[in-house]
Amino acid sequence: MELVLTLFLIQALIGAVDNLWHHEITEDLTHRPGARGELALHTAREFLYAVIFLGISWMSWHGFWALALAILIGTEIVITLWDFIIEDQTRKLPKFERVLHTILAINLGIILAYLAPVLVEWFGKPTELVGVSYGWLSWAMTAMGAGVFLWALYDLNAVVRLGVPEWHRRPIKAGVKTNPRHILITGGTGFVGQHLTRKLVETGDRPILLARDRAKARHLFGPHIDVVESLHEIENRDRIDAVINLAGEPLLGGLWTSARRKLLIESRIKTTHDLINLIGRLKTRPQVLINGSAVGYYGTSATQTFTEQDPPDTNFTAQLCADWEKAALRAEQWNLRVCLLRMGIVLGGNGGAFPQLIRPIQFGLGTIFGSGQQWMSWIHIDDLVRMIFWALDSERVSGPVNAVAPAPVTAADFTLKIADQLKRPVWLKMPERLMTGLIGEMSEFFVKGQRVEPARAERLGFRFIHETLDLAAADLLIEAQNTESPEDQSCSIYYNDACPICDGEIAHYRKLTDADALALRFHEISRDATDLEHYRLSTDDLKKRLYVIDETGNMKGGAEAFILVWQQIPRYRWAARVLAWKPTFWLAEMVYDGVVAPCLFEWNRQRDARLAKEARHG
Repeated sequence: MELVLTLFLIQALIGAVDNLWHHEITEDLTHRPGARGELALHTAREFLYAVIFLGISWMSWHGFWALALAILIGTEIVITLWDFIIEDQTRKLPKFERVLHTILAINLGIILAYLAPVLVEWFGKPTELVGVSYGWLSWAMTAMGAGVFLWALYDLNAVVRLGVPEWHRRPIKAGVKTNPRHILITGGTGFVGQHLTRKLVETGDRPILLARDRAKARHLFGPHIDVVESLHEIENRDRIDAVINLAGEPLLGGLWTSARRKLLIESRIKTTHDLINLIGRLKTRPQVLINGSAVGYYGTSATQTFTEQDPPDTNFTAQLCADWEKAALRAEQWNLRVCLLRMGIVLGGNGGAFPQLIRPIQFGLGTIFGSGQQWMSWIHIDDLVRMIFWALDSERVSGPVNAVAPAPVTAADFTLKIADQLKRPVWLKMPERLMTGLIGEMSEFFVKGQRVEPARAERLGFRFIHETLDLAAADLLIEAQNTESPEDQSCSIYYNDACPICDGEIAHYRKLTDADALALRFHEISRDATDLEHYRLSTDDLKKRLYVIDETGNMKGGAEAFILVWQQIPRYRWAARVLAWKPTFWLAEMVYDGVVAPCLFEWNRQRDARLAKEARHG
């Protein structure tokens, strides 16, 4: 049995590499609506593996328990085969992933060959679970079982989350303009693109997203945008007032192999060339092209301060940025104003680099990479979006513009400032040589940097809101910790008054509101939801979730809505704080979206049908 456990450990380790490298880093399945079916299979398989690993670590399964174990393993095999079919139908698997799948299949065959005689022997004994110990192997299998179980919860959360469109969770109120701009955006489903697209919708413009994954774009923005999967879908007569080019595979999405470098280049240069060709064939051409770039253009230095006047370096990232900018400048042949935004590290509370940077610090594992004296040129996501709007609107803005805050910091200062605000220690160091040995040239993102100043932006009159890291971090930590809503504010609550359970819950909140003279307003969606038309939510959408609009006009749904409501009621503020804690919120959102909301909606639907039938038969 020790050999079987060892083979299972090998299976788990190879599976972990496959999950982390392919499903998370390179494919990002947990954020792709089209991968929801595949993730559901992964979740089921991982729960089965957790039971199997924990079960055989400390017990012998005698009698009919051996049959139960065989059924569990057989079910896992069926799910795996089904998963292979789904993967082949929904995405192109890279060679390395196919190799890992082959190794996993061979290893599982060996496991079955050695386990089958054991199961036969166990089946011949009286039915009982007998405690055993295989020393370190039992503990190792227990650790693997716990890890697989936690990963199953992670995938389950993704399955539930992808079942509710993001624009339902965080509804977008479309602004109204007499003459909205039609703005073509590439990379609109990325971190920066999502923030930008939402803001464009809110201001009354009409974004057109070029997206490889139409389902993901619809999941994020619903009917508020137009989506094309190819530029050929855009007719010559179509109106496009501006183009914002943010396309490009993420630089940190995998090791910089020759194939990866080719993908990084083509995802930027080819897309930009295609955009230039589109601009050339449009009967009415856009006025401006805003093209993404990065401060990697300047290379790295511990002492030099870079401005837009400095030339590009010769390393890979610098030449990638330089070639991308050169491709974008071809649009000047069509008399377009071209703005090249050289972005620093973009910090946002719920995406981008910031959550990854602070997570180790939150767990008391604050780490300084390299010497810690390397510079970090950064920008708050809100300032970056404002800068893009500024570049759209200001005809004076063209050529390179450094999209960075005016106060860069060293990596050590960044880590220590965040740790100080979180009241956590920083006690680990990662030597530069070790980082370089682990991830090669890509380590420059962690152990090297550049000090970049926003010289042209400031000279042309752009004003930053988050000028210093202290200001930015205070804002981002509030958002990242899900506690940004203030207490004692005016809120409007929209609920399904046709649901007896919902109506009873709201009646309780009404009573507390009257007793404490709170600034909560309650709206029945059956007759008081006309002011929600700009959110583009249907009646059924409104019936499926509780929605709350705060005094700033932001609308929240589901578990976030309950946090906002409870924050306004003194006796429930403790519950709001508990629910806002990330682990609790994660679990509550999963239960609400996966069980409570759909069950209530279906129960009310059947109840309404039954009442309607009874009314017809009088």
